[in-house]
Amino acid sequence: MSDVSLQSESTERPGGPRIIGYVNLHVRDFARSMAFFRDVIGFPLMFADEGFHFARFGAGGVTFAVANDPNAPVHDGPAEDHLSGIGICVRDVDAAFQDLKAKGVRFTMEPSKMPWGGYMAMFADPDGNIFYLDGMS
Repeated sequence: MSDVSLQSESTERPGGPRIIGYVNLHVRDFARSMAFFRDVIGFPLMFADEGFHFARFGAGGVTFAVANDPNAPVHDGPAEDHLSGIGICVRDVDAAFQDLKAKGVRFTMEPSKMPWGGYMAMFADPDGNIFYLDGMS
């Protein structure tokens, strides 16, 4: 994971530099997902509106949010898991793995060395969305 700043853009583009500022994950059970990312994963809650079914968390250089969507697909178990493509980066994958596993997080892949040299694990949120637990490089 690298630090990216708006000032590092060498070529000015109309409207300014393009960055990913936030990621929203649509979930079926807002309260359950808000508690999972706040209490289990440990993201600091920045804003929540239970009436609007939206919660925003601090997640390093981007903002991560969950939003209730009653039509979001349900992924019930390993055959139904869905790769979110979202990586949560930590300094110590093994320590984070042990901490989250002790909290009941379901891992779909234990910490493993990857062919490209990385070291990561994979876990599911309550809706079956699969996240990467990756080491910071």
